[in-house]
Amino acid sequence: MACLLETPIRMSVLSEVTASSRHYVDRLFDPDPQKVLQGVVDMKNAVIGNNKQKANLIVLGAVPRLLYLLQQETSSTELKTECAVVLGSLAMGTENNVKSLLDCHIIPALLQGLLSSDLKFIEACLRCLRTIFTSPVTPVELLYTDATVIPHLMSLLSRSRYTQEYICQIFSHCCKAPDHQTILFNHGAVQNIAHLLTSSSYKVRMQALKCFSVLAFENPQVSMTLVNVLVDGELLPQIFVKMLQRDKPIEMQLTAAKCLTYMCRAGSIRTDDNCIVLKTLPCLVRMCSKERLLEERVEGAETLAYLIEPDVELQRIASITDHLIAMLADYFKYPSSVSAITDIKRLDHDLKHAHELRQAAFKLYASLGANDEDIRKKIIETENMMDRIVNGLSESSIKVRLAAVRCLHSLSRSVQQLRTSFQDHAVWKPLMKVLQNAPDEILVVASSTLCNLLLEFCPSKEPILESGAIELLCSLTQSENPALRVNGIWALMNMAFQAEQKIKTDILRCLSTEQLFRLLSDSDVNVLMKTLGLLRNLLSTRPHIDQIMSTHGKQIMQAVTLILEGEHNIEVKEQTLCILANIADGTTAKELIMTNDDILQKIKYYMGHSSLKLQLATMFCISNLIWNEEEGSQERQDKLRDIGIVDILHKLTQSTDPNLCDKAKTALQQYLA
Repeated sequence: MACLLETPIRMSVLSEVTASSRHYVDRLFDPDPQKVLQGVVDMKNAVIGNNKQKANLIVLGAVPRLLYLLQQETSSTELKTECAVVLGSLAMGTENNVKSLLDCHIIPALLQGLLSSDLKFIEACLRCLRTIFTSPVTPVELLYTDATVIPHLMSLLSRSRYTQEYICQIFSHCCKAPDHQTILFNHGAVQNIAHLLTSSSYKVRMQALKCFSVLAFENPQVSMTLVNVLVDGELLPQIFVKMLQRDKPIEMQLTAAKCLTYMCRAGSIRTDDNCIVLKTLPCLVRMCSKERLLEERVEGAETLAYLIEPDVELQRIASITDHLIAMLADYFKYPSSVSAITDIKRLDHDLKHAHELRQAAFKLYASLGANDEDIRKKIIETENMMDRIVNGLSESSIKVRLAAVRCLHSLSRSVQQLRTSFQDHAVWKPLMKVLQNAPDEILVVASSTLCNLLLEFCPSKEPILESGAIELLCSLTQSENPALRVNGIWALMNMAFQAEQKIKTDILRCLSTEQLFRLLSDSDVNVLMKTLGLLRNLLSTRPHIDQIMSTHGKQIMQAVTLILEGEHNIEVKEQTLCILANIADGTTAKELIMTNDDILQKIKYYMGHSSLKLQLATMFCISNLIWNEEEGSQERQDKLRDIGIVDILHKLTQSTDPNLCDKAKTALQQYLA
């Protein structure tokens, strides 16, 4: 059955198609093998560079017949080879062509062809497979369906420079996930491909290099292996460094820089190694200059952003290399009205892809400003920087919006900038807009940024509150995504810090006690810690403590009990004991502790705990309960003496920790006063 194109063809067009192309297909069915061969050769010549002819032949059913001839044992090797060449040419047309070929199960047929002993036929099959696998419509999993395929491809690597080029290209395009890396690694990809880096063919060297970049990406196992691989007596990283040299083609420099970057990020090369600081980093900065093509500038900036992201020293070095911060400002002005591009096709391409430059610049600015205050200041002082970020937040491209939010998040770590530039440009407005309706990956970064804008010293805090932030953040705490739950509760925690009573009441009302206690039993420890932090901030200053405990005291005490009894880490229990200390600081709230024998026993238990942090936290609680100047202190002191607290205090005065020892002595003085 013929494989039809997805778009229906009108009858009038079909008759035209039939008239001009039918004879090519008819000749494939001739009983004379020689005429069939000539027909395939003529078809090959007719389709080269002619997308319309390719589409016509697919519609007329050429593909199933070509595949039949390719697989027939009676077909000559020459005929099979010519069929593979024509199929490869058809695959070079549109994405619809590739879909039609896939629908006809071309991949199993071509993989079967690789079992032939004839090299020319193998090369033709590989060339066609390369074209199909490099198409975005081809599912890469098709390469891994049959477990015998990868080892067979490895064995074909030694056959010719063409098998080397095509197989490496197939591997680099089809290695998209950690399990793909593992399969290729386990079948000896590193050992089989390493020697190809010194091949006399540039194309082979280049495809081998691309293979290593995809194999090493975020893969410590592969990266640790690559460091120690020798090729002609030279270590692989040294070969990569040679490929970074300025006299090498740009594509090679960039890919070698990627290999070294990925190895560094995977932990197999130190960040202070000369091959990173003196070779890889400067090479990537060079790629950002306006002399380079758009795609080279994008790739250079994105790779550099990835390289320096976790390392403050690399960020500092990059920031003072070749005026990088100013150089990146040009990414927003491209192509300019006086562009040097005279090639109209190139100009049209670059106009369509200019957003990729903006995305790359935002990413690199985000990495540069991740830790250092001086670098952040330089970035923000770059011409129109804040306006560019604000514009980036509302761009149509989701990737640009995400990169702009990341950049804003990085800069929002600066106390100085939160108080000045962020306020001057009312950054919170577009940020709140982004938070209204965005995919999770943007929401996570945008809500992290909002957490910083809600710190008590930030002038944006008030207007953000007035614009409905509490409802928005409470809704985030109900997300299925743990990162969004953390950020929602974290922002509420920042909002509640030293806040007035009304804000605290609004948070509790909007969040609801049910949701608060759901968060206190969340499986994600970060969510639990931030929820305890929120509770601690809500329960600060006496009138607030008493008011909240009068309405929610029973549930809060239940939650505290459950956490202190549960299997939680020291930090969680410390936060919980600090909440108890805050409750003990209330005027009426104290009684909720004093009338709860279970809680009192827990306080006693944690006073004698092996963790100093937990002992210190309980001491704050004890001090607040027994403080002499407060009403009812005598009764509370007596009750605590009766359950053995004074005896423990005497023991704690002998502690080797001076802080704990002092707190125990101070508490005992309350009994003597």
